[in-house]
Amino acid sequence: MAVWDDVVGQERLTEQLAAAARDADALVTAEGAAASGVDPIAQSGASKMTHAWLFTGPPGSGRATAARAFAAALQCVSPDRALGGAPGCGFCDGCHTSLVGTHADVEVVRTDLLSIGVKETRDLVRRSSMSPSGGRWQVIVLEDADRLTEGAGNVLLKAVEEPAPRTVWLLCAPSIEDVLPTIRSRCRHVTLRTPPVAAVADVLIRRDGIDPDAAAAAARATQGHIGRARRLATDERARARRAAVLKLPLRVDDIGGCLKGAQELIDAATEDAKQVAEDVDAKETEELRAALGAAAGTGGRLPRGTAGAMKELQDKQKRRSTRTQRDSLDLALTDLTGFYRDVLAVQLNATVPLANDEVRDSVRRIAASSSPERTLRRIEAVIACRQALDRNVAPLLAVEAMTAALRKG
Repeated sequence: MAVWDDVVGQERLTEQLAAAARDADALVTAEGAAASGVDPIAQSGASKMTHAWLFTGPPGSGRATAARAFAAALQCVSPDRALGGAPGCGFCDGCHTSLVGTHADVEVVRTDLLSIGVKETRDLVRRSSMSPSGGRWQVIVLEDADRLTEGAGNVLLKAVEEPAPRTVWLLCAPSIEDVLPTIRSRCRHVTLRTPPVAAVADVLIRRDGIDPDAAAAAARATQGHIGRARRLATDERARARRAAVLKLPLRVDDIGGCLKGAQELIDAATEDAKQVAEDVDAKETEELRAALGAAAGTGGRLPRGTAGAMKELQDKQKRRSTRTQRDSLDLALTDLTGFYRDVLAVQLNATVPLANDEVRDSVRRIAASSSPERTLRRIEAVIACRQALDRNVAPLLAVEAMTAALRKG
């Protein structure tokens, strides 16, 4: 299996990255040759390799997956390379450890928090200045570059502007506008597209062992969003929450229904955050208590001077809960947008498959009782709600305004 196998529906992109990995391999090999007294291959403007990359694409397109695959190809040590084979075999120690997250010279940074601050970014910059400890490159994959604060972006800028000789930065963001202009101007930009539904279904079947019918339904429902499709196909709770969201358009006939529907959306998002907290927070807390010297499982007193570390963890968990609630609510709004997209398709007699085929009757009922203009206004109301949440408007107020607008059309 090559490292590119999980980069779904991005054939042109993988060709570009594979070519860059070949040039990167040649540069490292040339350095080794130079150390042995052999003339190295000259770096020229024609090289497809560069020190900083920006991966952008819509949610679910596989930005982080592509970046991690590229990181693995850069660390590939397969003997086939010497025979003209392309880096990224997927089997060698360099590829395998990069993909599973244990390679000493590949740092993958992702966050469950609302932002990435200056302190965390300075730690990354310090790491980026080091030479590879055993691999061919020092690779830093920043999956959430759009969450860098302005101060953190300024810290990162110098490292991207003047990188260490064998360091590669791989930044990921939804769009080029989500990254500071000064940083994106110093990166090679590659764009991912939304993968075809059939390609997403295929990867669910091949990699996750999902039943073909379930895989096709999940891929169609999420319109090519790989991560959401996998979750929908494997998590019964996710399917139940989505089903509840798709009932909302039929329940906003009056103000009472609007307010109740809004509260239920907020409650579902809060429950999602609570479930994540139950899965992760207790383990983190117990591990920290053990590291600080408290007896495991006893709830005993912590040593003097360690309360600050525990408070810092609690603050982090609170911020993560807020992020999880926002993400869950945004997912519900995305499903709602998809529902009204289907309504509009029916109203315009479009020959496209419905994303929400399982609620076809509801889609047709709403389509028959309204006009395309009203449907467009409803879609705009959902988008406005998402924008309000991005501006930190109180979630309940934003969702109540949206449900009221769905009633009025």
